[in-house]
Amino acid sequence: MSSGAAAPLAASVDRQRGPWTFVRHALVIVEIEARKLRKDPTELLMRAIQPALWLLVFGQAFSRFRVLPDPSVSYRAFLTPGILAQSITFVSIFYGISIIWEMDMGLLQKIITTPIRLSAFVAGKMCAASLRSLSQAVIILLLALVVGIRLHVSLLSLLGVLFIVLLGGAFFSGLSMVIATLVRTRERMMGIGQLITMPLFFSSNALYPMSIMPGWLKVMATVNPMSYLVDGLRGLLILEPGAHYGLDVGVLGCAIALMWGLNVLLYPRILSA
Repeated sequence: MSSGAAAPLAASVDRQRGPWTFVRHALVIVEIEARKLRKDPTELLMRAIQPALWLLVFGQAFSRFRVLPDPSVSYRAFLTPGILAQSITFVSIFYGISIIWEMDMGLLQKIITTPIRLSAFVAGKMCAASLRSLSQAVIILLLALVVGIRLHVSLLSLLGVLFIVLLGGAFFSGLSMVIATLVRTRERMMGIGQLITMPLFFSSNALYPMSIMPGWLKVMATVNPMSYLVDGLRGLLILEPGAHYGLDVGVLGCAIALMWGLNVLLYPRILSA
């Protein structure tokens, strides 16, 4: 997205302050990001390859092990929400690279000089990244249905899944944006993203139930936000009785608020550098 394309959108933002001004400003940023995504959707398709391989190869191989407390649930069905959470995390955690690129090109500085509030700018960026997560959710769920994985699919469960996906995408993209304000180079951002994604994945309940984890790993999974993302998705897709939807949404919501607040505090630094 060039600065020329962003300028007309930003110029159209209402300068008056009011209860809906924050929402309008955030929606301008979401629209800019949606236009960028519509022009180049190949990135999302490429990022869907790795989760697909995990689901097809890893899930097929480990389905022979009996590690689930409920024998009526297949391991591939148990694994699908975890792979979906992995896909959301991987797409969102590298979102900071595009932030650094926009900073290097001077695009962020130009957008911030418009009437768009900084807080709304951050919220718009986090919401826009969630749109990328939604596309990954559609791909993974369609693939699971094609290969015959039995999931609980209803209008209510799908709406719940989309809501949880939006929360997860917003949190991990916000975390990525915080990292981007600290490292400020694409190479460092790529390295840190690769460093933290796999520990987040393997220390969560994405691959195995918490009931079989050793004590130290249970502690790590309990403080890992990805575990709450997986728990919400798993409860909706396979009707897992141990799901705690209120806790999952509450933890993710608090984590999103924390990332939003940190970004609002840190972004003046990156824009003035």
